[in-house]
Amino acid sequence: MSLRVERDSMAFTFKGGMLPMTVMELASADPEHIREQLAGKLSQSPAFFHHTPVVLNVEHLDEPHLALERICAVCRDHKLLPVAVRGGPDPVKQSAWALGLGWFPPQDAERPRSLESVSSDEAIPPVEPETPLKAEDMSGGRIFRGTVRSGQQITSPEGDLVVVGAVNAGAEVLAGGSVHVYGPLRGRALAGIHGNHQAGIFCRELRAELLSVAGNYKRLEDIDPRLLDSAVQVRLTEEQLSIMPLD
Repeated sequence: MSLRVERDSMAFTFKGGMLPMTVMELASADPEHIREQLAGKLSQSPAFFHHTPVVLNVEHLDEPHLALERICAVCRDHKLLPVAVRGGPDPVKQSAWALGLGWFPPQDAERPRSLESVSSDEAIPPVEPETPLKAEDMSGGRIFRGTVRSGQQITSPEGDLVVVGAVNAGAEVLAGGSVHVYGPLRGRALAGIHGNHQAGIFCRELRAELLSVAGNYKRLEDIDPRLLDSAVQVRLTEEQLSIMPLD
């Protein structure tokens, strides 16, 4: 029996999108140095390293012949999935493409011109300064006031972490105790990072990329859609994450 293919139907479409992506900004080109630090990070938050796509930012390295293949292998050994490279000279770009990775220009190249490069004839609107973010240490824990922005990581290694604000997509909050977010949680939240099974995650608006308690995790696609955008609490119940409405 032959299969008839409908030639008039579309096989795919291209769409622009802003997907959350973790950027790994390299300060060293030594694969073994990177391996040592990744091993330490893995012990703190193992769920974060489970098939997480990353962009390797090499724009601050002065290494025209970067050992990119070895660095990618180190990342994959620790369950990270390199998908692209940002920055670097032309040999790095060519290496990225040869390894099947994407390549982005340096971030500086994507920024608008500085004020000094704008002619005096052009009108420059005033720029309002950002409200400074504040983090306060409390006994055994930490309070962070403000928005945790994409690419930021806020930690409280020994106690609870309280975020009075939002956690944006691409941001990460970690705590040895519980994580409390008094705002939308769109990034990654990891509680009980040292194995505390009594820890939990509490937020006012759930749309997290990843939730983890004591190494047990769920990704956004694993969460009951009926719980999204609502106030919830996340607890460990018989080694499984339980997500319940927060009354």
